[in-house]
This record gives sequence, C-alpha cells and structure tokens, in this order.
Amino acid sequence: MNLAASILEGNRLAIARLMTQVENDTVEGLAGLEAIFPHTGQAHLIGVTGAPGTGKSSLVNQLARCFRHPPPGKEPCRVGIIAVDPSSPFSGGAILGDRIRMRDLAGDPGVFIRSMATRGSLGGIAKATSGLIQILDAAGYQTIFIETVGAGQAEVDIARLAHTTLVVEAPGLGDDIQAIKAGILEIADILVLNKADRPGVESAETALRSALRLASSNETRSQHPEYIEGNQADDSTVTSNKVWSPPIIRTIAIDGNGIEVLAEKIEEHRCFLKESGEWKKREKLRLQSEVDALLQRTLMQQWRDKMSVMLYEKILSQVTNRKISTTNAVKLLMNGDNIQ
Repeated sequence: MNLAASILEGNRLAIARLMTQVENDTVEGLAGLEAIFPHTGQAHLIGVTGAPGTGKSSLVNQLARCFRHPPPGKEPCRVGIIAVDPSSPFSGGAILGDRIRMRDLAGDPGVFIRSMATRGSLGGIAKATSGLIQILDAAGYQTIFIETVGAGQAEVDIARLAHTTLVVEAPGLGDDIQAIKAGILEIADILVLNKADRPGVESAETALRSALRLASSNETRSQHPEYIEGNQADDSTVTSNKVWSPPIIRTIAIDGNGIEVLAEKIEEHRCFLKESGEWKKREKLRLQSEVDALLQRTLMQQWRDKMSVMLYEKILSQVTNRKISTTNAVKLLMNGDNIQ
C-alpha cells in the first residue's frame, strides 16, 4: 500500500512520514499532497493566535479534550493539532515545546499533535503549515487547531488559513491602548479573554469591547472583507440576517473554566459559516492565498535559476554604493540587463 492510501486510512506512521517530507519540501512530499488533495476540504480549521504568554497552548489542550469528550448527546470528533514554534534566527533550530503543555492528550488515538518550526517564515505560521493541514484533513480529522507562534499585532496570516480564528488575550499584558490597537483583533471571529482570574479582567474586557466597536466602524475588515458587521457590543452571534458579531469569552484554561462555553461558540460559528455560505467563500480565499504564495515562490525560484550570480552581485554592489536605487536595480534584474 502506498503512502497516500495509508494516510486515507488514518495510519499515524504514514501521516508523520508525509508531514516530514512536506516540511523538507521533497519530491515525494509534493507527490503525496497531490494524491490526497481530492480528499481534503472537510475539516473545520480553527486558528488560535495571540501574544506570547496568553495561554494559547493550554487553551488548545483543553479545547481538544472538550471535543474528544463532549457533553452527552454529542459525538466526539477526531482532533488534529499543529503547533508552530519560532525558529532561531541564529541557529535555525526551534524548541517545539508546545506539546509539553498538551501531555493530557498523549495516548489518545483520536488526537494527532504535530509541532513545526517557522523556518524563517513570518506572519505566525510556516510555509508548510497548509500542507500539514491537508494531510490531517485527508486522514479524517474533523477539527484541526493551528496554534501560531504568538508574534503579536502583525500576526494575521492565520486568518487566511483558518475558518474560525480565535484571538487570545489576557489581562495584565498591556494597557488599554495596547489592547485596542488595530491589527490582530480585527481578524478575530471569537475573542478569548484567558487567565480571567487575574486582576484587571473587567478593564481588559472593556478595552476589548472598545476595540470591537472600532473594528465595526471600518467598512472592511483586514482579512474578512466578506463580513457584514453587526453590533459589536452585543455578544449575540448567529442572527436572522446572517450577521456574526465576535463574542468575548472568559476562560481559565489551566482549570478548564469556560472551555465548554468556548467550544459551543466555535460550533455556532461553524454552523454560521455553513448556513450563510461563508464557508465556501473562505475556502476559496484560503486556496487562492495558497496558490498565490506557491506561485510567488515558484516564480522566484525560476528567476533565480535563470539569473547570473555575477550580474546579481554586480547590481547589488551598485545599490550598496548608492549608484542606482533599489527600484532601478529590480528593473535591471527583471530585464536581465548588464550595467557598466
């Protein structure tokens, strides 16, 4: 049996092997992704982002347990977790320590955890993250969590990748102005105020509500222009006119407090996406973003393969000596022209 067929049957060893090949950008990895791609598109992708120290890993751990052991009357689902850790700019290595906080899930055959390094990628996720998601999707994992590195306000790439984006905040990590800065909050489908037992939780929630009101005043949201904004001060979600207002959920992940409520909101958002048609729109935007990124990398590699190293160094030297501008340098390199 080939690797792709084993993955479709849920073979964990085959899943891990293909993931490694995809991360290493091998020919076998690309062939495997091509073989399983027709079997993807079923999983609910949940992005979990926020600043370092907000408790993202502990939150994902508790959410995974909740989805695996739901309340009576609900079916458990298979859960995949992709935890992205930053790579060192000096050694190139990464600790990959998020799984340490997910020890409770060890031994559960319905949970697959994969840590991966950014390998120089910016925006909170790695270049190969999308490929790993496809593998888990094809293997039958219905819910996939993608935990980003926690870069901060500019970490918005996850919104292009996930169906539902959780932005995790915590009291005591900054003043009110810090909390309402535009950027990362505007990609939130659900705002999670974790570590809610800390002092200052009331003022933190007030600041977040102010941020949501500011976001709702924009005509377009940074990553979700298809949204129709509702009353952000209200925690209502699915409404008759298909409006989703991001709710604020208080949690204490280390104790499991508020996790069931958060899981219910995630399910509500999934239902909203399906019923309103936003699921298909986000799938299209997600795949378009992936195609565009792959196209950029491919064109760049093709350009490098054709470009003379001597010419490149010569033009770069001219830029360094301030004889030509960076704009003119790009024009020369694109045209393959020589310079004197």
